[in-house]
Amino acid sequence: MPSLKDVKKKIESVEKTKQITKAMNMVASAKLRRAQERIERFRPYADKYYEILKDLSKGVDSSVHPLLEPRPEIKTSCIILITSERGLCGAFNVNLINKATKLVQEKQAKGIAVKMIGVGRKAAQAARKIEGVEVMNSYVGVMDRFDFTLANQIGKEIIKAYEDHMLDEVILVYGQLVTLLRQDPVALQLLPVVQPEGEKEEKSEPKALYMYEPSVEGLLGELLPRFVKVQIYRGLLDTSASEHAARMTAMDTAAKNCEEMIDKLTLAYNKARQAAITAELLDIVGGAEALKG
Repeated sequence: MPSLKDVKKKIESVEKTKQITKAMNMVASAKLRRAQERIERFRPYADKYYEILKDLSKGVDSSVHPLLEPRPEIKTSCIILITSERGLCGAFNVNLINKATKLVQEKQAKGIAVKMIGVGRKAAQAARKIEGVEVMNSYVGVMDRFDFTLANQIGKEIIKAYEDHMLDEVILVYGQLVTLLRQDPVALQLLPVVQPEGEKEEKSEPKALYMYEPSVEGLLGELLPRFVKVQIYRGLLDTSASEHAARMTAMDTAAKNCEEMIDKLTLAYNKARQAAITAELLDIVGGAEALKG
């Protein structure tokens, strides 16, 4: 049985850990509120952008723009993996890395060469460890504070590589915030841009008709590259919010585990203390009996 001093030291150590996890939980909660506000403000813009692109793409041949035109044969695929910079957020980063790794293996099984772009320290580290993958670029130290400039930079890089026929396909892997307790890894095809399918005909009021100037082809030339960047930015915002939600949940669970451990250690401490007192009493009684004899 451990000594009273050892048990007491362990209780103090666990209490300090509990204070740290509670503090990290509060910090993650504050950051989550800000991240949620950002993604909630951006979603209406992204949804409207998608709606406009859907209207423009109806009846347009995929050959009007290189970002719409699928390659006859996919030889090289690029996977953009977005993760957090740090850990201590449960299985969040592991799930994203596993999703990307599974995609890589599926592509390689088909004889497709795979390149990767890692956004976030964990993604950059994972990209270097996956066998048979060429790392195109890494963006480290960017997830703590970013704006649309980061999405613009990544978007320009992959669009140029796609138009130069260095890539035949680009897939974005990011964390989607579903609820505070659920963050799903999502794989989204960025290039070629998938033309949105028309909605099923329903009995409803007819949609407004738009007149475009210049031509639809001219507008697509402006909108498609920005659409790719919008999707990347949405992935960055969603991953950031998901990270803070996952860390908040993980730290809350860790704090509760600390409380349970403290209760068990306190019980062990009290038992050890009681045993020591009993032993001392037995020694005293034994000594008194010896004196009587």
